Amino acid sequence: MLTPVWWLLCLPFVAGALIALQAGVNGQLAKQVGSVFVAAMISFFVGTMALLLLVLIQRETPSLSALKGLTWWHWCGGLMGAFFITVAAFAGPRIGALLFMTLVLAGQLSMALALDHFGWAGFREAPISLGKMAGLLLIILGVVLIRRG
Repeated sequence: MLTPVWWLLCLPFVAGALIALQAGVNGQLAKQVGSVFVAAMISFFVGTMALLLLVLIQRETPSLSALKGLTWWHWCGGLMGAFFITVAAFAGPRIGALLFMTLVLAGQLSMALALDHFGWAGFREAPISLGKMAGLLLIILGVVLIRRG
C-alpha cells in the first residue's frame, strides 16, 4: 500500500474537528430559531448552495444514464447526513461536546469495523483482528469514563 501524502492524513483530522464544531454551531442555531429541524434544514441548505456553486464552477454534471443507474441506497447518504445533523443539534448541547463526539466516534468505528471486515459499501476487505477489537473496546471504555467524569 502506498503511503499517503501528509495532507491526505490531515484532511480527516480537520474534518473530525469540524464535526465537533458543527454540532455546537447547529445546536446554537437550533436554539436561536427554536427548532432542531429548522436548524438542520438551514445547515443543509447552506451546504447544498456551497456544493451547487462548486459543481457549477467545475462543470461536473452527471449524465442522465449515470443518474438512472443509481439504486435506492445510493440516495441514502443525504438522509444519513440529515439524521446526524439533527441529532447533533439536539443531543450535542444536552450531553456536551466531549461525550457527544466520543459516542459519535464509537458509532463510526463500530460501523467502520463491519464495513472493512465485510468489504461493504465499496471498502476493501480487512478482517477484524484482536487489535482492532481491543481498540474499539478502549473507545467504548472511554465513553464510560467520560460519562462518569
